[in-house]
Amino acid sequence: MDAQTRRETIAQRLRQSPTPVSASALARECSVSRQVVVGDVALLRAGGLDILATARGYILARPEPGVIRTVACAHPQENMARELELMVDHGCRVLDVVVEHPVYGQLTGQLGLSSRYDVGEFVRKVEENQALPLSALTMGVHLHTLRCPSEEAARRVLEALAQEGFLFGASE
Repeated sequence: MDAQTRRETIAQRLRQSPTPVSASALARECSVSRQVVVGDVALLRAGGLDILATARGYILARPEPGVIRTVACAHPQENMARELELMVDHGCRVLDVVVEHPVYGQLTGQLGLSSRYDVGEFVRKVEENQALPLSALTMGVHLHTLRCPSEEAARRVLEALAQEGFLFGASE
């Protein structure tokens, strides 16, 4: 399979998949290395395909119904799973985490979490790789972009986060 055909195959696979597809899976399907797939994805992005990289793999950005909310949070690392579970338990999808770094400016990590399973897998990968969450760079302060099914769901998740003490500046 030549490079152009391989990139078309990757793009088509992502168009057809409702869930993220790992670079390793794409590499197996195309009989190339994972690194070749990473390069192909970079070229597809440069060509205008809106491909998101999540902890579970690549997925095409698709318009989804609902309301978008940005939530400012602050908590110690040990509360990360609880915070994310509250968000998905209220029907919201956690699109990303954002921190403001003093040198690099805004740093964003794509999450794409919509269930307790997703949260569990994310936390497992953080622990397995002995990685620190982005919020470790900012003493626990961070933003999440949420896609909620309704204004009511957004209100409920904000109330739940406030009740747990996870909202940044809520006590001021």
